[in-house]
Amino acid sequence: MAWMVAIVLIVVGCSQVTTNQPSATSPPQAQPQELTVSAAASLQDAMKAAGEAYTKENPNTTLNYNFGSSGTLQQQIEQGAPVDIFISAAEKQMNALEEKDLLLDSTRKNLLKNQVVLIVPNNGNAPDISDFKDLAGSQIQRFSIGEPESVPAGQYSKEVLTSLKIYNQLQTKTVFAKDVRQVLSYVETGNVDAAIVYATDAKVSDKVKVVTTALADTHKPIIYPIAVIKDSKNPETAKEFVEFLSSNETQAVFEEYGFSMAQ
Repeated sequence: MAWMVAIVLIVVGCSQVTTNQPSATSPPQAQPQELTVSAAASLQDAMKAAGEAYTKENPNTTLNYNFGSSGTLQQQIEQGAPVDIFISAAEKQMNALEEKDLLLDSTRKNLLKNQVVLIVPNNGNAPDISDFKDLAGSQIQRFSIGEPESVPAGQYSKEVLTSLKIYNQLQTKTVFAKDVRQVLSYVETGNVDAAIVYATDAKVSDKVKVVTTALADTHKPIIYPIAVIKDSKNPETAKEFVEFLSSNETQAVFEEYGFSMAQ
């Protein structure tokens, strides 16, 4: 009888050990990941849509966004803000970070392209203008662009107006904004008579209407570069997300919001 009890104890013991060990065929559980994406204000709607598509395929990754003017975001990164990915609305800000060796090697690429447009309120009381040169006329009392030194949309706006030789004439009526979405809101609320924003910003608002689009030869090409920041805590996941944003799958999302791919 003693030997029967011993056998039972051995079998029970083996069963317990086996139960506590993970199955050799069980797939490893993906570790939760977080990415902080600092992106130009003009990307708010498109990036959220693209991010939703990504997290459906990668449910263990959480995306946190920080939207603002590219110049402000650049300064935050230079000051050590915890950022994994930066998307600028101009090459100037990305160049500055690259010169300071703050980008992860071989991760920078041109992601998107855009256009700048002249807009007025879509409320029946809009000034009757048809061209950028009309901004210098008496119909326009207040006009807005982004701050040229820190807001790429403002930089492009200044280039357009300078090429038309009216930038200086508009100084007394120009309201400078902290980012392009603030410019858009000034027109939506009727605080200004007209403004220059990206075509993609005008596309997401039914409170404004586009008067005309700036000719390509009046400003530098509008390129949105993207890169992983060297101090990223999750560089591999960040690189995967950058590749996802560059994929054919995501191209349709960006095009829906008025962007075109830079590749």
